[in-house]
Amino acid sequence: MEGIVERVTAVHQRITSAAARVGRDPAHITLVAVTKTWPPETVLAAYAAGLRHFGENRAEELAEKRPYLESHLGANSGVIWHLIGTLQSRKTAWAADHADVFHALDRLKIAHRLARDLAANGRAANPQFALPIFLEVNVSGEETKSGFDCTQWETDEGQTAVLRAAAAEVITLPGLALAGLMTMAPWDAPPEEVRAVFRRTRQLATRLQTDLALPTPLQLSMGMTDDFEIAIEEGATHVRVGRAIFGERP
Repeated sequence: MEGIVERVTAVHQRITSAAARVGRDPAHITLVAVTKTWPPETVLAAYAAGLRHFGENRAEELAEKRPYLESHLGANSGVIWHLIGTLQSRKTAWAADHADVFHALDRLKIAHRLARDLAANGRAANPQFALPIFLEVNVSGEETKSGFDCTQWETDEGQTAVLRAAAAEVITLPGLALAGLMTMAPWDAPPEEVRAVFRRTRQLATRLQTDLALPTPLQLSMGMTDDFEIAIEEGATHVRVGRAIFGERP
């Protein structure tokens, strides 16, 4: 793709600048290039531009692209596949077979089906191949957003208790590894409203880590093309960027 190297460089520069503004190391921020709807050849071009983390919204699309890339680059290319979209029950086997990270766990039913499928394909038997899981949380209150309801988590202990119980259960399931929280800010909202969503998600992650006595901080998957710099300033460890790298989708 024409210009992809320049756009990747520009995104990395924006990540570095945002991290510098709050004294963070940009090396601790993972850029996930969102390749949904783009053909596999585009992913190869992004790989040639230096990207290694790719995000797909649909499990079936991931199941098509991963074998294609491995046929061209080999199984040890260093590519990490992130499934970033909501997962339907009937598609968990695809996720268990092809996803390296899952960003959008929104209900425990999916966690149990993933654990079953990871046991079936052998991944659950080896902790090295456990599937890192981000719990998707709805902090903004938008009805169109998926995720555990955390719109009033600071004052509604019930919301916090539900999320805490879900996280604790994920930890016990074979083949799954609790990685952190994922959220999305409202579309076209003022920057201060976007920032508040990301800040509250970070604070929620800190609360969850304390409540569960987790040994390491939870990671934060938040921020897309229009708001990833604000997300980084508020603690994002993973940003999901598509349009700024690939342009408008075909």
